[in-house]
Amino acid sequence: MVDTAAADTPTAGPTLLQASRPAGSGAGRVTRQAIVVVYLSALVVIPVALVFWNAFKDGLAPVIAALTDPVVVHALQLTLMAALWSVVFNAIFGVATAVLLVRYEFPGKRVLNAFIDLPLSVSPVVVGLSLVIVYNIHDGILGKPLAAAGIHVLFSTPGIVLATTFISMPLVVREVVPVLQEQGTEQEQAASSLGAGGWTTFWRITMPGIRWGVIYGVVLCFARSIGEFGAVKVVSGNITGKTQTATLAVEQLYQNFNQTQAFTIAAVLAGAAIVIISVVATLRVRVERRES
Repeated sequence: MVDTAAADTPTAGPTLLQASRPAGSGAGRVTRQAIVVVYLSALVVIPVALVFWNAFKDGLAPVIAALTDPVVVHALQLTLMAALWSVVFNAIFGVATAVLLVRYEFPGKRVLNAFIDLPLSVSPVVVGLSLVIVYNIHDGILGKPLAAAGIHVLFSTPGIVLATTFISMPLVVREVVPVLQEQGTEQEQAASSLGAGGWTTFWRITMPGIRWGVIYGVVLCFARSIGEFGAVKVVSGNITGKTQTATLAVEQLYQNFNQTQAFTIAAVLAGAAIVIISVVATLRVRVERRES
């Protein structure tokens, strides 16, 4: 006899989720992950790790000697000062520009939006050359009258700050714009209807909502500023002990076969960027968990 109960019992088949998965999806996922890891390792992880290895391979004594060298100290101080001024300028005008682009309609808005990305699409050397044309003391549109007033921009600290600020200008704007768009205007309109002024609405409603966008933009701006090379080299003149920034010092020391000092400065710049970005990312995760 045929066991009808066994015949009528449905066999266990694949679930809907399993049936929807293409064959070999697990292997394909592992392959894609491996490709991404190899790609990032070849372009980022291994080169940066080798910078630190070359800096510390002979011990701490050469690193300490390099960091106490007056030329290196001045280059790092100048780089830090230029980066901080760049952060201040770009934070203020970046937030203002982002609010202008998101909250207002005006003629030329699309043109302004396109020009903001210009520093990212143009070579830094071209940016430096354009600043030289504008601010040179002989026939520069702005440089000549400024020189007559006793203000020299090129081959001095103001020129370095100006070039660094120009190069990193879009970073704060591009971080804040999408956050403002997502935030909307409902809370701002409600505050205005209750009698809050423009500044009160900005500091109590707008700014708290975009604070992480501003922080990330500032961090990216700082990291980009301390690593600027091309534009700064054109406008600074690369005068050792006067207008030589850290990146310019790295190039000169490496070409002069002083590799220990070159890799030490490079490790300081890379380490500063890595630490700042890591700290901000960690703080953001903790704050978001606490708020949720």
